[in-house]
Amino acid sequence: MYRNLYIKAVICSLLFAAAAFAPLHAQSSGNPALNVSVYDRTRVDAWQWFAAPPEASTYGYVESLLRLGIAQRLRCWDWQLELAQPAVLDVPNDAVSPLTAQGQLGLGGTYYASNNNTEPAAAFLKQGFVRFDGEDGNIRLGRLEFFDGQETQPGNATIGWLQTNRIAQRLIGNFGFSNAQRSFDGLDAHWNAAGWNITAMAARADQGVFNMNGNPELNVDLQYLAVTRSQFKQHLLWRGFAAAYHDGRTGLTKTDNRALAVRESDHQNIRIGTYGADLLSAIPAGPGQFDFLFWGALQNGSWGELGHDADAAAVEGGYQLNHVATTPWLRGGWFRSSGDNNSTDGTHNTFFQMLPTPRVYARLPFFNLMNNTDEFVQLMDKPVKQLALRADLHWLQLTSAHDLWYLGGGAYDNKVFGFTGRPANGATSLASLADVSADWKTTKNVDLNFYYAYAQGKTVVAAIYPSDRNMQYGYVEFVYHWSLGRKGTK
Repeated sequence: MYRNLYIKAVICSLLFAAAAFAPLHAQSSGNPALNVSVYDRTRVDAWQWFAAPPEASTYGYVESLLRLGIAQRLRCWDWQLELAQPAVLDVPNDAVSPLTAQGQLGLGGTYYASNNNTEPAAAFLKQGFVRFDGEDGNIRLGRLEFFDGQETQPGNATIGWLQTNRIAQRLIGNFGFSNAQRSFDGLDAHWNAAGWNITAMAARADQGVFNMNGNPELNVDLQYLAVTRSQFKQHLLWRGFAAAYHDGRTGLTKTDNRALAVRESDHQNIRIGTYGADLLSAIPAGPGQFDFLFWGALQNGSWGELGHDADAAAVEGGYQLNHVATTPWLRGGWFRSSGDNNSTDGTHNTFFQMLPTPRVYARLPFFNLMNNTDEFVQLMDKPVKQLALRADLHWLQLTSAHDLWYLGGGAYDNKVFGFTGRPANGATSLASLADVSADWKTTKNVDLNFYYAYAQGKTVVAAIYPSDRNMQYGYVEFVYHWSLGRKGTK
């Protein structure tokens, strides 16, 4: 623990020294000043996973993530370097069950299994890129973060919230809830004109997420193209997209519903194409506004030796009161992704989530959007400007009783597949979930976030965890963010 704190202190000292020196150097040389940024997130987690005695399913640990960045703009060019120093303290070493179906008992077990250490820590290059800015767009090259569905910055606040929280990162994201997160090595390009946006990206995924060493590249790459259009005075936003995913880690055993011996003998690549569209709208009505959301995707390609054919769709809507002090917002929705009903027919039908940030859509991270049907309602409110409250209720089922209960957010290590699965045992009823959160911006530079969730496991869970099929999880999170701008002021 003390070693991790020492590393963080040394890095902070060096960066603040650079911050103090940068404005003076810029003034003396005539160049624009450097922009220095600090992001520090400390989270205290408490888990009570579904019981799997005698292994530990109730435990706590502390996560620490420091991100230090330095950037500069030079006429039509800009560049950025960012260092990450993640650490997890007091990870349990007994939160992985020897029974394959029970597996890792919460993210504490995942962190230990990924690092073989109760206090894993590392430092690595999180981002490092150059970008050329033209009149209507830009091209960025290097190590970068990328979020599908968030190609634009809507002027309508409702559309912006929906884009960030209910569209973006369903398929590609930085896995921001994890401690080491995810980056990509490659390039992206954006073109904007008259309400249109075209975004293209091609990159290889980097290690990270639960593995604290985020430096190495993975033999996983993707290409992405999207066209986005804002219309009707920014009350409507739609996007069409296509993505190509390739996983060349042929030495790993794939996670699907085939027998283990069959999966272990499959050393072919995964190549999947995803084609989809989404639409967001905000329609003024009376004292507030209605919102509507649609997202859908089709997939084809090859899953190793199998063909691949899958689909997923989401429909959501709500109403927000805009002319009352706290702007309460009630929403509901339905999501369904295909599962595989036959493990021997030569076709893989489980919708594949690629490289997402799963926690955006599964705030209690014990499921993802694969072989999943989710019906939900959510209520949001802002009692004061600095405090955002949210409560969700979810009724979760597996789409196919002959497939798996899937968890995870994609490739993050060359030694593990990145998705795990537990047997459905012929059932589809997974769990009921209730959670609440409070995000409090205490000052300009400090945020305090609170989260608590309770899940009541149903038939699928009870068959795997008969001792106790209920789960609880909560955290308290402290976030500090600071930057020194180009003019040398905070």
